[in-house]
Amino acid sequence: MSMKRFFFSFDTLRWNLVMAIGFNLLLLLLRIGLTHSFFYSFLVWNLFLAAIPYGLSRLMIAIDKGYGLRKGLFYAGFASWLLFFPNSPYIITDLVHLHNERSYLLWYDLFLVFIFAINGLLLGVLSLIDMQRLLLDRYSGKATRAILFCCCFLAGYGIYLGRFLRFNSWDALSKPWRLLQQIMQSATDLKTWYITLVFGGFLWILFSLSQSIGSSMVSASNNHD
Repeated sequence: MSMKRFFFSFDTLRWNLVMAIGFNLLLLLLRIGLTHSFFYSFLVWNLFLAAIPYGLSRLMIAIDKGYGLRKGLFYAGFASWLLFFPNSPYIITDLVHLHNERSYLLWYDLFLVFIFAINGLLLGVLSLIDMQRLLLDRYSGKATRAILFCCCFLAGYGIYLGRFLRFNSWDALSKPWRLLQQIMQSATDLKTWYITLVFGGFLWILFSLSQSIGSSMVSASNNHD
């Protein structure tokens, strides 16, 4: 299978993702029509950022299948993926905007942000599954699980950096010293630790559940056959 065909082919999962994202956009357009306000348009940008880790993991698998992913390229891809990975669960924190005076359709706005957040989480979990596949080709099962466990909690910390310290993924390159300084200072802030633990633990639980569901479906299919 060519890399182009692997990356751009649309299986059932990807069609469902397209429909889910389309539903998000439809809800947003409906809100714009009702309120004549573009207040929640930032969710589109945040969902785009949330999709980058999945796009990177898909690209890495495509290259690995088509040409073989060399060690240096794998590490560069993994670092890029990890840098953007916190964007996937980050949309959950956009619920804070429900307190804004421009968010006056409370239940509609709650549902809107919730649906965007669900899709961001889904994209994040799918990228974790892809990365697990890539890691298992290079490391043992225990090492792979340990790496992904750490990635989930690093993503939790990344959410803290984004929501409370207002850093973006690319600030690691554009403002490295300022970011490093804030990271060192945040180590003594209790909020840093509970945000990291809560979101990191939530991500790990979601990933573990997805693994259990996948295993159960495979087992059920084998029993049926």
